[in-house]
Amino acid sequence: MSSSLTSAAPSGRILVVDDEPLIAATLAEFLHSEGFQVFTAELPEAALTLAHEQPLDVLICDVQLPGLSGVDLMERLLQIQPSLLAMLITAYGTVETAIQAFQRGAQDYLLKPLRFEEVLRKIRHLIRFRQLMLDNQWLRRELNRSHDPDHMVIGQSPAMRQIAATVRKLAATPATVLIMGESGTGKELIARALHHQSPLRDEKFLAVNCAAIPRDLLENQLFGHRRGAYTGADRDMEGLFLSVGRGTLFLDEVAEMSLGTQAKLLRAIEQKEILPVGAADPVRVEARIVAATNKQLVSEVQEGRFREDLYYRLNVVSLTMPPLRDRREDLPELIDFLLAKQARALGKRRAEIAPDALRALIAAPWKGNVRELENALQRAVILSEKEVISLEDLPPDLVPSQALLPSEKLRDVMLFHERLHIERLLRACPDKKDAARRLGLSLSSLYRKIEELGIHLEDRRASLKETPTTSS
Repeated sequence: MSSSLTSAAPSGRILVVDDEPLIAATLAEFLHSEGFQVFTAELPEAALTLAHEQPLDVLICDVQLPGLSGVDLMERLLQIQPSLLAMLITAYGTVETAIQAFQRGAQDYLLKPLRFEEVLRKIRHLIRFRQLMLDNQWLRRELNRSHDPDHMVIGQSPAMRQIAATVRKLAATPATVLIMGESGTGKELIARALHHQSPLRDEKFLAVNCAAIPRDLLENQLFGHRRGAYTGADRDMEGLFLSVGRGTLFLDEVAEMSLGTQAKLLRAIEQKEILPVGAADPVRVEARIVAATNKQLVSEVQEGRFREDLYYRLNVVSLTMPPLRDRREDLPELIDFLLAKQARALGKRRAEIAPDALRALIAAPWKGNVRELENALQRAVILSEKEVISLEDLPPDLVPSQALLPSEKLRDVMLFHERLHIERLLRACPDKKDAARRLGLSLSSLYRKIEELGIHLEDRRASLKETPTTSS
């Protein structure tokens, strides 16, 4: 989690790790005089502890350390802060070791004895280069999204058609939206659809996984801070609310926020202003908020873990993403979309799906929803040496018994699973009127489906509350 550095002479937060205190102190003093905030550590354990507590931009680390090599320490630090830029310090006799470390994540190396002007030049070069890469990645990602269907609502099931219609209506408004549903159902895709179908589609879209950022850092990440707000805050940092401008800020797993951060978010929504840490005056913000959660927020409110007033502010309009197992009719379209997406990402020709593989995917339980489907297809595209994905290319745990399926024809497969879905709802609902409502059908249409699909109601009268009605 590194800061955005764009000034002509970029500052940054640097960690110097060297078991020779004099070298570390001298280098730290020089870098501090050049406008950097510098942390030092003599032992790997101290460096790891600091990385959990402070966002860092650059690591300068000696190869030879007690207990843990500098290369191994670098790898562990990169697991904590993946965007960290790493330079290793080495003596002439171990230059080969430093070069090999490039393959494990290092960007550069320094030779002993250190020449401070060279250190300064390399640090500034790395920070500028990283910022250019981040800006280019964002621009490239947004350009690609404007030319592909990734921001569209995929699926023709009644539930997804309703969601697509609601997204079209909401996209034209600045309304705050809450998206609910199980993990992996595609909540971020809906948030992106809201943004890209809106009049502000050319503005930024930023997604924040609130569960992936430590609670004590999330507030700083969202709202920013002023110089001197706390020990180590040697410069202003704008948070994501300001960074996104008039665009959309997507807060995934919003229920993981602390109550204090929830209070600040409530103010941002109600007053359209934030108070950065250490600021005396509030700052106006224009971001549109779209939030998502896989938790039942009503229960979280009752348990005191989520603010009731924030819940009502977020829940101006809510969308509930259905699990994939409840919209199996969308699977052929989803599979086609995801195969095309994987082909673009991997630079391969778009693969086709064999009938037996399609049947297996339609019959799978999909506990992980669309995310699990995408992972399964990505694995198949990577491992398959053919242009047609077959049954053996799929993860073994997804391949069910094929005995029940009537034939390889797509219509037969879809009718088979349509029957299973209707039978499941007839078993679950107290009467056929409720089943028809959940299916999005009239009662007479449900009776016609029952007849067409050969569903035998008498086999289920023990579990159904039958209403003596004559179908029309």
